[in-house]
This record gives sequence, C-alpha cells and structure tokens, in this order.
Amino acid sequence: MNEKYNFKEIESKWQKHWKENDSFKTDIDESKEKYYVLEMFPYPSGKLHMGHVRNYSIGDVIARCKAMQGFNVLHPMGFDSFGLPAENAAIKHGVEPSKWTWDNIHEMEAQLDQLGLAYDWDREVQTCNPDYYKWMQWIFIQFYNKGLAYKKENPVNWCPSCQTVLANEQVVDGCCERCKSPVGKKNLSQWYFKITDYADRLLNNLDKLEGWPNKVKVMQKNWIGKSIGAEIDFTIDETDKLLKVFTTRADTLFGVTYMVMAPEHPYVMDLVKGTEYEAPVLAYLDKVQHMNDIERTSTTNEKTGVFIGKYAVNPVNGKKVPIFISDYVLMGYGTGAIMAVPAHDQRDFDFAKKFDLEIIPVVDSNNPEIDVHDLKEAFAAEGTMINSGKFDGMNNQEAIGAVIEWLSEEGIGKKTVNYRLRDWLISRQRYWGTPIPMIYCEECGWVPEKEENLPVLLPTDVEFTGKGESPLTTSKTFGKCTCPKCGKEARREMDTMDTFLDSSWYFLRYCDPKNQEIAFAKDKVDYWMDVDQYIGGVEHAILHLMYARFFQMALYDLGLTKHEEPFKNLLTQGMVNKDGKKMSKSLGNVVSPEEIINKYGADTARLFILFAAPPERELDWSDAGVEGSYRFLNRVYRLVYDFTQNYQGTGGAYEIKTDADKELNYVLNTTIKKVTDDVGGRFSFNTAISSIMELVNALYRYKELEDANQDFMKKAIDTLVIILSPFTPHICEEMWQTLDGTKTLTEVSWPAYDEAALVKDMVEIVVQVNGKLKEKLNVANNLTREELEKTALSDDKVKALTEGKNVVKVIAVPNKLVNIVIK
Repeated sequence: MNEKYNFKEIESKWQKHWKENDSFKTDIDESKEKYYVLEMFPYPSGKLHMGHVRNYSIGDVIARCKAMQGFNVLHPMGFDSFGLPAENAAIKHGVEPSKWTWDNIHEMEAQLDQLGLAYDWDREVQTCNPDYYKWMQWIFIQFYNKGLAYKKENPVNWCPSCQTVLANEQVVDGCCERCKSPVGKKNLSQWYFKITDYADRLLNNLDKLEGWPNKVKVMQKNWIGKSIGAEIDFTIDETDKLLKVFTTRADTLFGVTYMVMAPEHPYVMDLVKGTEYEAPVLAYLDKVQHMNDIERTSTTNEKTGVFIGKYAVNPVNGKKVPIFISDYVLMGYGTGAIMAVPAHDQRDFDFAKKFDLEIIPVVDSNNPEIDVHDLKEAFAAEGTMINSGKFDGMNNQEAIGAVIEWLSEEGIGKKTVNYRLRDWLISRQRYWGTPIPMIYCEECGWVPEKEENLPVLLPTDVEFTGKGESPLTTSKTFGKCTCPKCGKEARREMDTMDTFLDSSWYFLRYCDPKNQEIAFAKDKVDYWMDVDQYIGGVEHAILHLMYARFFQMALYDLGLTKHEEPFKNLLTQGMVNKDGKKMSKSLGNVVSPEEIINKYGADTARLFILFAAPPERELDWSDAGVEGSYRFLNRVYRLVYDFTQNYQGTGGAYEIKTDADKELNYVLNTTIKKVTDDVGGRFSFNTAISSIMELVNALYRYKELEDANQDFMKKAIDTLVIILSPFTPHICEEMWQTLDGTKTLTEVSWPAYDEAALVKDMVEIVVQVNGKLKEKLNVANNLTREELEKTALSDDKVKALTEGKNVVKVIAVPNKLVNIVIK
C-alpha cells in the first residue's frame, strides 16, 4: 500500500487479479443458498452512459454483499445486440452490421471491466451470436408447434420514398424520420405471437409479485386492460350486415345517437362503393393513413370524421342512427366500431357537438346543480336511469348487469370480456435480427425449418440501401430452399424477429450459456431461477417485462422450467439528470463515465452515483458531489495507511473498557447493522454510505486518543474496509492486503453485529426550559420518565434556571429530552 492513493494503478491491478483468478466464476453448489442478481443487459452502442453506471453499480453492490454473506451468487452480463442502429450504420457508413456490433461489444466489455463489476464473464451471451439465436429460432418453432405463432395480414407504416416499413417510433409528425416524406399504410402478411392467450395469467399473477413496485404492476394491468362488458349486435339498415360493438356501459344503450367505425373497418368500402360518399371516405382514409395510433387516440386533438351514408338500428328501441368513420376509433381494439352516447362520454359529446348530432341523456344526476337535459359537458357519473324503458328508475350501476342479461335473453347481445392487450407483432422487415425459421411451400404452406438445420444463418451477400424491402431479399443465397416436409423447392421467410424476443429469455440462457445441445438444461434453470433481484429502468416496465413474463409462462407450459414467473423482485432505478434535464447529446449535458473514471477512478464514480440519491429516484449530477466522494476515499485511504504504519497492537484479543471504546463499539455495530439492512433489503445505498462516513469520522476521533486500543481499532478498520468494499471494491482490496494479506475480500465473510453493543450505557439528552435549549446531559440509557425528570431537575445549571420559579409542568421523553415549563 503506497502512501498516496493512486487509483489508476490500484484499479488496473485488481481488475487484472480478478480476471486472472476467475474471482466471480459461479457454478451450481447445492450446499449454498443461491442468489441470482441481474441487471438488464445493454444494447452495444459503443459507449457506456451514466445510466449504465448507475444500473450496474446497484447490481454489483448487491452481488458482492450477498457473496460475502455466503450465498452462491449468479451475476452475469451480455449484450442485446440485434437492432436497427447497426443496419443504419451499414447504410450510412458502409460498415457491416456484424463488424459494427462486435466492435462496440468489445469496447463496452472493456468499459465494464473498468468499473470493476463482479461478473461471471464465462456466461456472457450476445443475442447476435448464432450460438444464441439458434435457440431463439428453436423456441419460435416450439411456440409455433404449440399454436402460439401465426401469420396474418395487417397494415404497417410505409414510407413510399424509402420503400420500407417503419416502426411507430420511426414516424415523427406523420413523416419518415430519415427522409421526411409523408408515411402511409400498407398491408403486409406478418407473424404474431398469441400473447392474448396469456392475458388473464399475466394479469392475475401480478398479485403474486410482492417484490415488484406497485407502479409497475399498475402499468402492466392498464396495458392488459381487462374490461367486462357486453358485445351487442346492431343491424345496418338496408343491408344484411351486423355491426358488433363492445361496451362496458350497457346501461347507456338507450342513449346511442350515432355509431363510429374505424376507417380501416372491412365494412366501410363495401358500404360506400359506388355511392356519393365514396370519394370523401377515400380522402379521409388517405388522411388517416398518415397518422400513428398515438395521434389518433389523443384526447386533445380536434375530432374529425365522415358520414358514410348508412344507418345502424339500435336493437333496444329500433331507432336508426347515422354511421360515421373517425380516426379516434382503432381497428385493433375491440370490434373496430363503437356505439356513441354523447350525453355520457366526453369524446362522443365533443364529436356530437361538432357534427350537430342528437344528445339523449339516459342517466340522471342526483345532484340538483347538474341538468342532464342541458349539458355543457358529458355527465359520466353514477345516477338514476331515465329514457330507458323498463330500466327507468334503476341505479345505473345495477342496470349494467340487468341490461346485459336482457340482451342475452333477447339474443341481441352477450356478456363478454375484452382486453386492451393485442397479439404481439414480431415480424420486422430488417436484416440485423434473428431470421424467422419458417419456409413457404406452394404444396405444404408454411412449414418450420427442421430443428437439426438450425441455426438459419444470416447471409452476408446483402445490400444496404435503406430502400425497398428487407436487405435479406437482396441475397442470392438465402431465399431459395427445400421444403422440410415434401422436399420440393420452397422459399424462406424474409422477415426477422422483433429484438424484444431476444431479451425475453436471455436470463435463462445465462444459467447454461455453453450448451450446444439444448437451449438450457432444466436442472440448471431450476436451480438458478427465478431471478432473485432484477434491476433496470422503469421505461421497460411494460413491453420488456410483459414479454419476458409471457415467454416464461409459455416455456413453463412446455415443461422447460419449473418457474412460471421470471423475476421475483424488481428494482427500477431512476434516470441520471444534469442541470435538471435528462443527459442527452442534443442538450450537450452528457457526462462521460470514461472521463470521470480517468479523472477520479471507478470507485469514486460508483460511490457518487450510489450516494447521491435513492436508486428508484432520479439522480442530479453534481461535479462537487463527485469531488466530495473522491475526497472521502482519500480520507479512508489515509486513515488505513497511517494506522498500518503506526500499528502497535498484537493482532490478538481485546477488551472494550473505556467510554471511548464503548462509543466506538456502538458506532461500529450500528453501522454494520445499518449497512446490512440497507443493502440487503431496502436498497437504500445512500443511507448505508452515510452511516459508513459516520464510522470513518468516529475512527478519526478515536485514533487521536492517547489510550486508543490498537487491536480494537484494527478490528474496527478491518470491518470498515469489508463493509465499504461492495461499493468501492478496488481501493478496499488494496487496503485489505495491508491489513490482512492472507486472502482477498472475495474470500472474506460479511461481519455480524453484536446486539448487545447496539444499546448504549449512556445517552445524550437535551434539557429545555419553556421550549428553549438550555443544557445537554449524559444520562444512563433507558431511564424511566420519573428518573429522567429527577436527574434533570437535580442538575446545577437547571437548578439555577428554575430557582424561585413556579415549575408548572415537566415533560420527559426517555433517551431524548426534558422540557421544563416555568412561570
């Protein structure tokens, strides 16, 4: 241990040691309780950002602490390495996606090593590696064989200039983000997963996930969007067509004054073809094609629509109501048509006002200040049924069930359950993704590739122009193949898989990453799973976590794992901000982890980012805070260095004798308990570090005493270094070598605290007179109220203050204060 804290030398030394000694390599050990800690793996963009540093530092503290507590810890890392940025790099810079991706992976591996993270790198997976995506294709085939994968035609965003499909996030203000051309819709045949088959399980299981933040569970519940209501049949006048609608408000059926269909509804063109309404409908369809679903369903947009010249017949009263098409109704939700009740739905109310449509109230307010016959806005609250025939006078909530029962008896409707959740569209017209292992044969239709032929490899003879269909179509070697079923000439699927599939099971592959025979061995995943602690950004609360849960359930149903849910506990960390805004290149407020590590060291970066805020909250970057963390580590280093240079103890047993010994012993054991509790359950890293800082202050005070117990102080400093090591592992390993020298901290056990030492013999209380602080007294711990009052009143200073006065009241709070009220 050198006199000066040279973080560069220390950190490179210990990173090399950990690597050469496989310090974090993990295998199954039935004699230990397992603990699987996992941070969401990164996309290999080439550079770590501070959000990465925060995420991985949190996981590393937990992993290191659990290992020292005797758990068999699995802490792996890999890369979610398929995706569009690699393809864009190929288009823009002429770099092959594979080279761009692997270069970035290697750069980020080095950056992660710089942080000193305790990963078992032998388990690393990269989703773009054929060894991984082979088993992604195998899982797809199992899902297909189980009936969970199917193909159907559906509209997609289409850029006519680039001649390519765009994801919703690539459409900005109705235009292609790349060429700025208006984006339209195009029907394509694409693959889907039947995630809706699992809607109820995904919903009901949320209540079992006690270790998940409630806000995440609420977000998933809302995304699944289960609603119980009625499906009602409206006939379309002068046609043989039935228009089905779903509603949760069957009580308002008598108030329907118009109907709205999604512009894409298959009935629309049949109903207007050859009529005067065909041209305006086509013009409106063209307009809607350039809008994404978020724009269409926005509550702030002005309502638009077109009457199609047809009327629907309300089944409860025979009333004919006009049919419109409007952008705010989506084909993907419910039946693609709604019954509009403007008196009791604000969106319908606004539409009715704009198009001068009838408004009929059917629920009367019990509030005399609200006149439902002269509404300024929709009345959506509970009330009494009116204008509703036999249901008049009923409470509208009770009427919902009564109306549904009547509809069912009459054969014009039925009780049904609807979900907001849609089946998962997994096709992507991209190159850099997992090829879908399906083959089309004119004789046999769609057939899965033979499992022994997997992986279906991405071809290298492709062109990246940014135009046309998937670059796979430009390959001369990829498309043509033989039908696995009949042996005739056939063609491969040209779409690749949504990259969300790759990240929906990677945690299982970590359990058995080198297996060449199967995706993962059941005994290994049954030992390691479920993930005890999953850590990542709240932005993944819906899609990634929902898809991973779906995969786990489907694989459970296939008998491949005994766990139905993948993640036992979930921690969602907040963003890292600077100057009150999220760090962003466009804002010019990005702080590079590399820059901080080069200037202050990885331990300082880790310490600051864990100390600055609780993990679930947003963190405001502070240069002064970083410098403060660096000064603290220097202070700890000096404490240990000075002590080891002047140590005069025997290294043997010691006794707690003096009041100073007792005080330090109290602080020491209180800190052990605090750090253990804060890291082990609450993940309150900032308060854990704060208590360590208090221990350092106490050690500095103690070492100045002439009668300081050298052997006791060594015990306290040893403990300090051990409990600080999960946060700042490099500096602590360096200090530990001087303190111990026989083993590294990766072989040391977590310290236990002494319950008896947590109770002080003496405590400091404050004495107030009429609420103002007048004295501080050291008194015996846990005095009764009466004893505490007597002790305070007998103090000389207090006697002088109360002499000749009338003591009206004495308020004594044990171990805290005495307040004397005098006149």
